[in-house]
Amino acid sequence: MRGGQSLDKEAVSGPGGSSAEHEPTCLEERPKVTGPPAARPQLSSDGLRHAQVSLCQTRTQSPVCSPGDANWTTWIQEIVDLIEHSGDVDKCQRAAIQHRHPFLEWARPPQPSGVEKARAMPRPRVLRTHFPAQLLPPSFWESNCKFLYVARNAKDCLVSYYHFQRMNRTLPDPGTWDQYFETFISGKVAWGSWFEHVRGWWELRDNVQMLFLFYEDIKRDPKQEIQKVMKFMEKNLDGAVLDTIVQETTFEKMKANPMTNRSTAPKTILDQSISPFMRKGIVGDWKNHFTVAQNERFDEIYRQKMKGTSINFCTEL
Repeated sequence: MRGGQSLDKEAVSGPGGSSAEHEPTCLEERPKVTGPPAARPQLSSDGLRHAQVSLCQTRTQSPVCSPGDANWTTWIQEIVDLIEHSGDVDKCQRAAIQHRHPFLEWARPPQPSGVEKARAMPRPRVLRTHFPAQLLPPSFWESNCKFLYVARNAKDCLVSYYHFQRMNRTLPDPGTWDQYFETFISGKVAWGSWFEHVRGWWELRDNVQMLFLFYEDIKRDPKQEIQKVMKFMEKNLDGAVLDTIVQETTFEKMKANPMTNRSTAPKTILDQSISPFMRKGIVGDWKNHFTVAQNERFDEIYRQKMKGTSINFCTEL
């Protein structure tokens, strides 16, 4: 989440980017927004303000939310799209993935905003966002939305954010690994603190129609987790279709698929010569980046910030 997906059956998933469409840059001082009962972080940008104001006036929205990285939002988005189209691979080749489902935060005139694209879509819709729960407009909570949230362990999330920001030319240069480590733990990243984002959605999971998934569980047993998504979407698909969806959404398959690997995005937006959009897709890559001192410090910060929550993450398989 920072990204997510919702089903109205409408679904929203996380950040994506293309030649004409990519996430807004940084979010600082956010205006307070009425929402579900949770702590309200402050974050702001013209794109966010536009999305918040406009979506407050819409009805029956459904976002899919997952913390901030484009890659695993793309993963769950492709899974949802294949389920929605009963495993029809050709239908899921109709457009690059970032153009199939509106990204709510997108606001880069003169291009249509994510909100405008969402309003133009027939229901049921699949939408995507990286909004923290606290910033989602009231209409989402007041309507019959379904939320699909994918969370990834904070250490791998930090690594993924770092490499994504290195190659994303619309975002500030992350600096060195050591510098970005400090940026991440202080929450000064797009869509705010990982700790607040994940806690906010986790604490709401029993109060709204939400399927809360873990990236690591999808890696460990994709068939089981995809079956959960199918059930959540009220789709009864046979075993052969399920096997097709599992096969088509492997990391290797999606990395080679021009409709999901963002190869259509120009170098001025995503410079994949710096780092591929779909880089490794593994659990535990943080061990190749964290020093011993950083790992010890991060563990202590994690204990402090996640104290009192029942959520448990796997950091290696």
